[in-house]
Amino acid sequence: MEPSHSSQAFEACLTEALAQMREWVPRWLSTLHETLHQREGVVVLLTEKQAIVKARLQLERYRELMAARFIEAFAASLQDAQRTVGLPAREFRSMRFDELELMGDEQVQETVEFAQVQQVIKMAADETLVVLNARMSRAQGLDRVRSEANPLRTEMVAAALMQALNGVPVEAAVRSRWLKTGAVALADELNSMYIRLSELLDSMGIVPAGYNVIQSLQTRFPSGAGWGSAASGRAESAPHAPTLGNNALLTLDHLHQLLVGHQEPGSHDPTHPADPADPVPPSMSNGMVRTLAAEVVTLMMRSIAEDSRLLAPLRKMLAGMEPALLHLARSDPRFFADRNNPARRLLDTVTERSLAFTSEQNPGYAAFASEVQGIVRALHAPGPDLPARFPALLEALSRSQSEAIEPAQVQARGLAVQTLVRVEQRNLLAERVVAEIASRNDFARAPSFVRRFLSGPWSQVVAQARINAAAPSASQTRLSPTDSPASRYMDILPDLLWSSQLALASRNRPRLIKAIPNVLRTLREGLESIDYPSEQTESFFQALMDVHMAAYKTPRNETPPEAQPSRQFDAEPEPWMQPMEARNSGFIDDLVMDPKPAFADTQLLPRDWADIKAEMANPHAQALPVGTWVDVWQDGQALRCQITWASPHGTMFLFTGADGRSLSMTRRGLERLLEQDRLRVVADHGVVDTALDAVARQAWINSAKQ
Repeated sequence: MEPSHSSQAFEACLTEALAQMREWVPRWLSTLHETLHQREGVVVLLTEKQAIVKARLQLERYRELMAARFIEAFAASLQDAQRTVGLPAREFRSMRFDELELMGDEQVQETVEFAQVQQVIKMAADETLVVLNARMSRAQGLDRVRSEANPLRTEMVAAALMQALNGVPVEAAVRSRWLKTGAVALADELNSMYIRLSELLDSMGIVPAGYNVIQSLQTRFPSGAGWGSAASGRAESAPHAPTLGNNALLTLDHLHQLLVGHQEPGSHDPTHPADPADPVPPSMSNGMVRTLAAEVVTLMMRSIAEDSRLLAPLRKMLAGMEPALLHLARSDPRFFADRNNPARRLLDTVTERSLAFTSEQNPGYAAFASEVQGIVRALHAPGPDLPARFPALLEALSRSQSEAIEPAQVQARGLAVQTLVRVEQRNLLAERVVAEIASRNDFARAPSFVRRFLSGPWSQVVAQARINAAAPSASQTRLSPTDSPASRYMDILPDLLWSSQLALASRNRPRLIKAIPNVLRTLREGLESIDYPSEQTESFFQALMDVHMAAYKTPRNETPPEAQPSRQFDAEPEPWMQPMEARNSGFIDDLVMDPKPAFADTQLLPRDWADIKAEMANPHAQALPVGTWVDVWQDGQALRCQITWASPHGTMFLFTGADGRSLSMTRRGLERLLEQDRLRVVADHGVVDTALDAVARQAWINSAKQ
């Protein structure tokens, strides 16, 4: 099927969805009003009846406003989808553990309501949505189903509804009653809309995309022969929502209260008398707090034990820390939320280092595993001093990790950082030099090979000369400003640009004969000053000499046509390193990268390239944060390494492997590796953070099921 036809079908489907929504939203609100009126007549309890009457009257007052804002919010999300047709739509923001602590009670309640509404409509419309997802994926040019790419999915409708309700001036109790009373009717309307839209796409010849069956992950680690096929990428099987358990005790509201330290006033736990030194405020139920904390620790450790990014033996050792952490939760129920807590820091340190190993044969694994086993044994030892052991164990682990790094590696990394800072400074200055040269009146008329040379190698030459002039050596201080290399390298531009234009140069042979030697000599001197490889400029010099020769041989009575100014935008100059700089920093040249994908069958972190690219569109945004673990395909194998440094302007990145080896690349090189599937993100934040996010999602799911 032609891509243009698929795109037209996709846009037609979104247009039809909005048209249908304008019909069913008022109908749904009428159904909600009728349902409230019916319940008002059958409810016996006076307070309940009054609450229903208030909700009905408020609905009558704000029905038109809510309908308009609901449709407006949904239309805005569809416009975003049309602007990014062919790219996967970004998933609605997931619940994060850190965000929950910063929420107010009303925000938590709103999140719970969103979860409950989404749960109801998803259960009711799931079957028809599966069919629509398959056709919408095909309409977006995808061969395999990606439910998160469907902008009509239930999450987006629920999000638009919540946005609309936030703009209606009613109490939270009224809004909650609207949602609970109208959720089923809303699901029925969505179900009908999904059926009609699937029929529309079918009538336009859009066949369903295929579902991939995702196998259970046994391992996600690279081997010498490349990635296995344990994971099948982002394509999916039938939708499912994996959870950490079915214990409905830990709801989002409970978790929030645990984090912020507020619990409904109640009697103390009779088994745990109040203690003035107790970290739990006397107004809280100590037993409830400890039960919730134990549930969080249990779910957190279960998530870590199932994290396939860690080697199985290490996961087993980490599971051995759970009894000590559960015991600690009795005296310090919120230790896992405090990043400075010694127990949390110890767990962070162990899990982060664990990400460095992809095999038990990796150098340093045996020593690290022995250290972790020692930590577990120390935590299992009986005694009342358990909380005091964590700081000592953390200090010992940090010291041993520092001692494991050889001085030569520390020195090499320092040299790499200094080199990359210098390279970034020169490249940024070279960009300004390019702009300065391109602003000349004679630049646009020059041949393209000259413009490319000036925008590339020569801008680096001038930039380096200006840096040297800013910190002159003893020999340079005797030079006048006009004799400095930086000045001479710019002074040859008029002759270079003039002599490269056949029509102009052929009219004045004496000037040509006089200018050529100085131009060529200065060009070679400048390139040698930055050790620029001669083979990379050979074609430039050959083309320039051909123009000079043609201008010299052109008969005086023959005037070649003048070159017209070029309106073609020359390619942005590539960041560049001197050979010595590349060696000092382990530079991966992004100009010679193999475009063939290396990780064709697996994906470590479910993060779309489209999402990463959108984040990196901001020139001030950092591509990937320092601390991110990645696998880089190099020399026929995957290398596990961590981003340990980023330059001040985010244009250069330094990676360090588990063996201490350093690699570096430019921001553009990083983007290319990601796009070519030669770099895979293993973890862009900590293992413990991921586990706690899973706990928050479990609480979110438990709240939705209530």
